[in-house]
Amino acid sequence: MTPHSALQELLNSRFSCRAFRKDLVPRDVIEQVLRDAGRAPSWCNAQPWKVIVASGAQTDAFRDTMASAFDAGKPAPDYPFPSTYTGAHLQRRRTCGMQLYEAVGIGRGDREGRATQMRENYTLFGAPHVAVITCPEELGPYGVLDCGGFITAFCLSAQAQGLGTVPQAALSLFSDAVRAQFAIPDDRKVLAAISFGYPDDQADINQFRTDRAELDEFVEWKD
Repeated sequence: MTPHSALQELLNSRFSCRAFRKDLVPRDVIEQVLRDAGRAPSWCNAQPWKVIVASGAQTDAFRDTMASAFDAGKPAPDYPFPSTYTGAHLQRRRTCGMQLYEAVGIGRGDREGRATQMRENYTLFGAPHVAVITCPEELGPYGVLDCGGFITAFCLSAQAQGLGTVPQAALSLFSDAVRAQFAIPDDRKVLAAISFGYPDDQADINQFRTDRAELDEFVEWKD
């Protein structure tokens, strides 16, 4: 397998894992994922990401905190969430949501079922580990852009080592709860988290895959 074909395999096989086995990932494997992710490019090599990795009891404590924050329903994100979705973005979002609900047998009109599934975000989908990604406020949107590269590299390295990942902006909806849980200083903003572990390959929710746009949907050639 060539390096390019190996990369293609990782990109094509990666998916957002929403059901995990309880087995803990060995520390040396997690460290390798983090080292790999740290190779992501960043403006002026600033490497703005700082990462908090929780395992075991710390993950469970965070899980309880986030579920309670969700139940209280008082969002306080550090970064603004999308104001709206329109056009192709809205259609892709709807399709992804319907695929997810169909995978777990939640009907179109089952609001209670959808709310219960939404809450799974805040129990980390049962993952044994979570990585919280923070970014310095002073670097603005370009620091956020760099951290996005780190998240992508993290997910691909984890995939290469047999792990499942699910990047979660949802957890940053309650950034105040995240900050309090891990004593994050005010000059670092909570951007997202990645729940990870060994995927439960038998879980129905892990069986669907999202589509990707064709080139002519996102590329404008200027020859």
